[in-house]
Amino acid sequence: MDELRGRTAREVLDDHLNIANDWVDRPFEAILEEDLRRNVADEIVVLINRGVFRGHEGVRQLAWMLADELPEHRAFDYTHVAAEGRVGLLEWTYEDSTVRVRDGVDSYLIEDGKIIAQTIHYTVEAK
Repeated sequence: MDELRGRTAREVLDDHLNIANDWVDRPFEAILEEDLRRNVADEIVVLINRGVFRGHEGVRQLAWMLADELPEHRAFDYTHVAAEGRVGLLEWTYEDSTVRVRDGVDSYLIEDGKIIAQTIHYTVEAK
């Protein structure tokens, strides 16, 4: 795992996003655990309009909520990805036959090859 510590913020972000889109073809729990192991710090703090979530267990809770809200598990469309220094920004959309997200925005703080803080915003619209 030491080889993961030296990654840039962009490398961590790209790995995280590639794993996230694997939910189309792989079991959700497997990709979630891989992402946690590779890219998420044990002490992560995630801020979302639903509250503050901490650690891997908090990320698991949020990931399962998202999976329930986006039931067909189609690929995300990453419309803008940027990283500078320790900070990353993602804009994303999602669409399946029942719901869509047009305004997804996540921000990341990355240190030592892991995401240590994240903010998340998105609105799920029924079709």
